[in-house]
Amino acid sequence: MALKQQFDFTQDMILENDRVLLRPLISTDIEFLKIYVQNEPEIWTYSLVAIRDKDDLGNYIESAIEARKNKTAYAFIVFDKILQQYVGCTRFYDIQLSFASTQLGYTWYSKKVWGTGVNTHCKFLLLQFAFDQIGFKRVEFRADNDNKRSIAAMQKMGCTIEGILRSHLPKPDGTRRDSIVLSILQKEWQEKVKENIKNQL
Repeated sequence: MALKQQFDFTQDMILENDRVLLRPLISTDIEFLKIYVQNEPEIWTYSLVAIRDKDDLGNYIESAIEARKNKTAYAFIVFDKILQQYVGCTRFYDIQLSFASTQLGYTWYSKKVWGTGVNTHCKFLLLQFAFDQIGFKRVEFRADNDNKRSIAAMQKMGCTIEGILRSHLPKPDGTRRDSIVLSILQKEWQEKVKENIKNQL
């Protein structure tokens, strides 16, 4: 399945509009992000990775960088232009170029930007890049089925719920989560989702 252009894992991609800037995550970004481990532990409630201290965060960042080297993921740090500070992370993962599909996730933000539109701006840039520039046919999203806030945000964008993967993945506390699967197809992006998200910016 041909893509419009190759997804270049070696290129330092910058995605930007008047509200946010997304650039590749690098090791030294731990200095910008460690404050959220120290001061906002609740943002990790639904994380599959236990992030309790700076060391955990460092491992999280290094695993993201390694995944980029292995050409399976591409992580970004998010800069809020209004606050003039880095406020979170997001990434493409499970990138399958031969099938023209990817997942979008590992997304978290400081509580100070919840409900401010930062997530919507980021998602628009990422989806525009995935569908319009690279030519992906499908972008998938997964979340803990208990994470109602995240699910509502994805539905508001125009994602379609596909189903629930029961007892899908282990959580840091030893229990297992049900994962909800949502997606946007290229045709849906062009016909309605792109305009829907634009109207929310």
